[in-house]
Amino acid sequence: MTEKYTLYATMGAGFESVVSKELKNLGYKTRNENGRVFFEGSQADIVKTNLWLRSADRIKILLKEFKAYSFEQLYDEVYAFDWAMLLPVDACFPVQGRAVRSKLHSEPDVQSIVKKAIVDKMVNEYHRRGFLPESGNTFPLDIHIYKDVARLSLDTTGASLFKRGYRVEHGGAPLKETFAAGLLELTPFNGTHPLIDPMCGSGTLPIEAALIAKNVAPGLKREFSFDGFDWFDKNLHQAGVEDAQAQIKPLESDIWASDIDQSVLEYAKLNAHNAGVLQDIKFKQVAVKDFKTDLENGIIISNPPYGKRLKDREGAHKLYQEMGEVLGSYHDFSQYYLTSDPEFEKFFGQKATKKRKLFNGNLRVDFYQFWANKR
Repeated sequence: MTEKYTLYATMGAGFESVVSKELKNLGYKTRNENGRVFFEGSQADIVKTNLWLRSADRIKILLKEFKAYSFEQLYDEVYAFDWAMLLPVDACFPVQGRAVRSKLHSEPDVQSIVKKAIVDKMVNEYHRRGFLPESGNTFPLDIHIYKDVARLSLDTTGASLFKRGYRVEHGGAPLKETFAAGLLELTPFNGTHPLIDPMCGSGTLPIEAALIAKNVAPGLKREFSFDGFDWFDKNLHQAGVEDAQAQIKPLESDIWASDIDQSVLEYAKLNAHNAGVLQDIKFKQVAVKDFKTDLENGIIISNPPYGKRLKDREGAHKLYQEMGEVLGSYHDFSQYYLTSDPEFEKFFGQKATKKRKLFNGNLRVDFYQFWANKR
């Protein structure tokens, strides 16, 4: 494999600019598309971006880009790639595929044609007799066709980057770690001012805030699919981890997390412990209507219950009213709330300075931003 690759990060809709900013802060030149941010890099950069990107889902190597108007053309272009350079003879290589607004619109057919072309080429290159064991390490491949332009890529990440390795599974629908980090990056938060989440649930927002504030690389505690690529320099991952560990710093300012439900708070504490930030977050059981703080000039951010998470709309609207009455009085805090309820501002009692449309999974949500009146 060549030393420099065309790489791209994938992310949830609406977070392209956030990931692009992260990449620029890491020193890369970027080019944005819907759901993708492209950049150039080496194997060391593949390690670095997998370790450090907070709001991206995956890092992929673009192997080849070509026009595909027919299945014959698709087969021939895939077959023409030097697969023996990329895949060992026993490689397990699942192929995922998507086709959008293209002549080749049957995704199962696209996947199977790509798979067949790779198998045929490898059988030829490795002088096999029509059989590949696929018993070795996994090389996740992806074919994406948009407006008849096909992109063939190799996923260097494996399980999505939101799988940081700290979350204990339990009921409810917590924010994905990458989504929570993306929300935090849409605020001015950098760890130098206090942060409060008054409805913290299982703790994803305050935990991600603590990781940002302490400059902890989010991918520090996990493995990636590149660890199994036989042509990948085995020393780079360990070197990247050691470099990241050397950059961790102590917390500068308070992070508070509260919730009305003690049992949920126990999960949040366990998650914080697993993430190595339990000592950095002050957890407290308290209802929003009883919330008080002496902290000043900080950020309040929360993902309050909405829609499916509450048995009825009235309960949600009552909560939003309490939020407005109690939290809305902290004028020196910038406040950020995520909800799918279009009536949020009405019940909160204030018009947002700005709101941003996002998708939490398939659910359309708004990120309401109330900027502080600095004294």
